[in-house]
Amino acid sequence: MALQESGEMYLEAIYVLSQSSQAVRAIDVGEYLGYSKPSVSRALGLLKDEKMVKKDDDGFIKLTKAGEKRAKSIYERHTVLTRLFIDLGVDEEIATEDACRIEHYISDTTFEAIKAHMIEHQGHQV
Repeated sequence: MALQESGEMYLEAIYVLSQSSQAVRAIDVGEYLGYSKPSVSRALGLLKDEKMVKKDDDGFIKLTKAGEKRAKSIYERHTVLTRLFIDLGVDEEIATEDACRIEHYISDTTFEAIKAHMIEHQGHQV
């Protein structure tokens, strides 16, 4: 499935928020991303249609198994690329911003090569 960059950003945000709280609400996602309530509502509706998220009986947002798998992959790309850029001497804030842009477009082949390189040459656990 070809999920757009914005959809991936929402999945990653839900994943990150769910790591510190069992109860993720739409307002939490909006605050985390800096998006308006209507934008969040629309995006969550699309992700629900794609079977990436669901709402529980209390209205809290949960990732489906497919959504969690996708979100973990996006988050891993973000963290590995950020670490790479910092290791190259890029300021942490810029490294994080650039990783956020690249994580949505880099091929699996290139990303796996970067991970392997970091493990082999820099001793990073990724």
